[in-house]
Amino acid sequence: MSEESGRKNLRMPNDDEVFAVVTEHLGGNHVQLRCADGEERLGRIPGRMKYRTWISEGDVVLAEPWDWQDEKANVEWRYEDEDADQLRREGHIQ
Repeated sequence: MSEESGRKNLRMPNDDEVFAVVTEHLGGNHVQLRCADGEERLGRIPGRMKYRTWISEGDVVLAEPWDWQDEKANVEWRYEDEDADQLRREGHIQ
């Protein structure tokens, strides 16, 4: 990473993932997501992330909508605040 730009190569969504913002923490391992495709989805935090990654309201995450229930999604990745700012600057998210 070059120091001047401060730009990191961030994980980008693959074909079945979308950027999302956590709008509400629903308790347990569920969050409400506002996805970049305009959908509101119920997000599920998988066990592998549950205790290692603390997810709070306003966080930018990568969500993978379920094939069989589009109103639900798995949270695949959480961006740090500075990474989310970079995504906003580069126009990937609002």
